[in-house]
Amino acid sequence: MNVVVYGATGNSGSEIVKELLRRGHKVTGVARKVESLKNHPEVTAKTDDLSNVDAIAEVIKGADVVVSAYQPPADNTDALIDVTKRQIDAVKKAGVSRLVVVGGAGQLEVAPGVTLIKSGYLPAEYLPIALSHEKAAEVLKASSGVNWTYIAPAAYFVPGDRTGKYRTGTNNLVSDEKGESKITFADYAIALVDEIEKPKHERALFSVGY
Repeated sequence: MNVVVYGATGNSGSEIVKELLRRGHKVTGVARKVESLKNHPEVTAKTDDLSNVDAIAEVIKGADVVVSAYQPPADNTDALIDVTKRQIDAVKKAGVSRLVVVGGAGQLEVAPGVTLIKSGYLPAEYLPIALSHEKAAEVLKASSGVNWTYIAPAAYFVPGDRTGKYRTGTNNLVSDEKGESKITFADYAIALVDEIEKPKHERALFSVGY
């Protein structure tokens, strides 16, 4: 498949790029600064800041799937919302069949009807980005004419080994038998590429963890 990855140099994006290459997909990596993509000469590197619908549409034209691993600036996490809107418009304009979004865990339920955001357990410094992810997910859910998938990671989304193991949920926070909710960027990338290759959650949100 021909896959365009936005945020290709970030924590999750770089692992998604590696996983796609490992499986033989054609990859275009997009970021504001693409120098680190030189480590992967097989990747077509393009520069874009997600500020213009027409520019995004031009970058993604001809792709089978667009992956958004965009990370907003810490002092303006709500930038994620407008970026999501522009990506939706660009996917429609370019005629791309699928948009897969790297999401956040805050909106996932830790108990029936109680999200991580509402639980009071989320540290204050993570609340802005969690709320922005929640709003961006609502934008996707309200969109029409776009085949989207939103993949929410575990509470601890961290560097680590590629074990090949993961479990999925729906709108629930995936936790292990000890109650720890965790997934490495590498194993999350496996789950995401699995979903690209064999779709099970079209126009839906699902969660990933150990």
